[in-house]
Amino acid sequence: MQVVVIGAKESGVGTALLCRRMGYGVLVSDAGTVVSPFRGELERLSIAFEENGHSADLNDRFDLMVVSPGVPSTAPVVTDFVKSGKEVISEIEFAWRHIDGGKVIGITGSNGKSTLSSLIYHVMEEDDRDVTLVGNIGYSFARMIATARSEFYVCELSSFQLDQIVDFRPFVAIITNITPDHLDRYEHSMEKYAMAKFRITENQTSEDLLILNSDDAETMRYFDQVETSAIVRYTSQQRLTESAYNSIAGNIYDISACQLRGRHNRSNIAQAIEALEFTGISRQAIEQNIGTFRGLAHRLEYVATIGGVDFINDSKATNVDSVWFALEAMTQPVIWIAGGTDKGNDYSIVYPLVKEKVKHLVCLGVDNTKLIDSFGQLVEGIEEASSAEEAVEKAMKAATSGDVVLLSPACASFDLFKNYEDRGEKFKKAIRKLL
Repeated sequence: MQVVVIGAKESGVGTALLCRRMGYGVLVSDAGTVVSPFRGELERLSIAFEENGHSADLNDRFDLMVVSPGVPSTAPVVTDFVKSGKEVISEIEFAWRHIDGGKVIGITGSNGKSTLSSLIYHVMEEDDRDVTLVGNIGYSFARMIATARSEFYVCELSSFQLDQIVDFRPFVAIITNITPDHLDRYEHSMEKYAMAKFRITENQTSEDLLILNSDDAETMRYFDQVETSAIVRYTSQQRLTESAYNSIAGNIYDISACQLRGRHNRSNIAQAIEALEFTGISRQAIEQNIGTFRGLAHRLEYVATIGGVDFINDSKATNVDSVWFALEAMTQPVIWIAGGTDKGNDYSIVYPLVKEKVKHLVCLGVDNTKLIDSFGQLVEGIEEASSAEEAVEKAMKAATSGDVVLLSPACASFDLFKNYEDRGEKFKKAIRKLL
């Protein structure tokens, strides 16, 4: 088989490695420049690649096209290949076709995917299960199928990764929630975006499990349009307290030791428990290992307390819904650091929480006009900063003992930072300077 892989980053290079393992001919083709470290890896392994454009004869030379998640199905290189009558699939689908007996726990949704995936992986790994964390977090699914096969794969999935599946079938599928995001990829249609998420269950059978958050109105609204053969379990805040979860099977779990903040993270815990129960892990192991999970960097990450002021890094909150969850989790008066590259945000959904909890806003961005116009009348004070260090200094001056400084930007990071990780790390570095 001759395979052309579109996109030369983690997903594409992982696919190429799996092609090499299976003995397929492979070309990696990228519309842009192939960047480090992927260029070096392809060169070292003598895997053919092209860059800054796609060859005109791909349809004639290759039997199958595998597309990376960043490549839309409307890209000419993809539509031309489809018109030739040949198959186009996602990297997730390609990996699935070579899984050789492993089981997938697939997690998708608009918010909370990474935390939930990491939590499930942590509990299974601590229980000595043969498990690998793959997908939209860390290494690609295809790379791990090529290099380190496991009994279980915990797979974080974006809607993009689900767009071109065919037979992919997780034995556990989870949708955390559905809120507007990446709508430009789906013709600005919330329905098309939601249906992309629900593709996670389209191949499940009566032996598989689908876990939904019944508290999420959009999930429940669009599920009415979905057909599935899976067992469906609905998690809800009604089954949760601050210290316990009552599973659908009737088991009571002590979750008091878990360090995750906020109601949305309690929902993550509930969905994790339902998935872990289904894999056969004992109640004692689930309780113990949930208690040792410390959460992920840049997601409501506690950084330090200085002069009685807590600092929380939520740099991953790049949309308004994520900020809603962050503010809802705060129990102290908030000095809020927000801003960056606006994604067409409608801030009105957080107005009540901002009015109730935020006493001061520091706008961290190149153009803060929209933030100032939106929140100027809702907070006691508002000012601007052009660096993480300046934002932390201004936040600290505005805070008093008992407050919390929350970096939860609601925006992309690309005006002042490389990415959300860079923004979060610079925020933490500025806090360490204060210490």
